[in-house]
Amino acid sequence: MARVVLATNNPGKVAELRAILGGDSLELLSASDLGGLPDFEETADTFEGNAIAKALEASRHTGLAAIADDSGLEVDALGGAPGVRSARYAGESQDDAANVARLLGELEGVVEAERTARFVCVAACVDIDGRRLTARGTCEGRIGLEPRGTRGFGYDPVFVPDGYEQTMAELSAETKNSISHRGKAFRALREQLREAGVLG
Repeated sequence: MARVVLATNNPGKVAELRAILGGDSLELLSASDLGGLPDFEETADTFEGNAIAKALEASRHTGLAAIADDSGLEVDALGGAPGVRSARYAGESQDDAANVARLLGELEGVVEAERTARFVCVAACVDIDGRRLTARGTCEGRIGLEPRGTRGFGYDPVFVPDGYEQTMAELSAETKNSISHRGKAFRALREQLREAGVLG
């Protein structure tokens, strides 16, 4: 069984990734399983660049193959913002609630038809020899007028995926993983890992 570290300190993301990638011949270790990972400064201007850099850093730090992702929200009315700065939209020391509050403030007065947005995720795997695999997933939707729901994290309480009236934070974990940007990206990465012979 291959041992792989998930390059995130976010327990919500660890749970999601284990649900998506679980059942294969991988032993998925979280950062906390290994005593934590050093803070990583995301300086690339693309999701791909940040995901690969995070995986490389985690692999170097642990001596294991590493899986990482970079994800964010692109809002059409804001020219694609917050984009790669989604986690830091309200400032480096702010939390999810502050990010959501800034987003809703900037969309105040924007009608529903113009609140289109998408979640984007790029998943990356780097093995101990430095070889890289990446996969991209998106989930189209719109930004609601106020937060709803208690599941998920980040912008989930204000993102309504196409075909649903509920926000991501109101959907079950199974439904969310089946349609989410992260679910799509990691399922595609899982297929690449199978093709590369990493998975049985």
